[in-house]
Amino acid sequence: MEFPKDKYAWTVTVGTKGQIVIPKEAREVFDIQPGDHLILLGDTQRGIAIPPKETFDFWFTQALGKEAHK
Repeated sequence: MEFPKDKYAWTVTVGTKGQIVIPKEAREVFDIQPGDHLILLGDTQRGIAIPPKETFDFWFTQALGKEAHK
């Protein structure tokens, strides 16, 4: 299956401890390095998303308010 430019899809397996492994190609595309902190967003209607790490401050502020991020 061919995806549009800059669109990707991967499958992962959830382990017994609830952990997933981010596929190597995904880590390379999004420059995810060991020790990086990611934010996991969830919506019961729309699902789960892991936005780019460069947007962490934006999403943190959206979720917890400006006072929470100092």
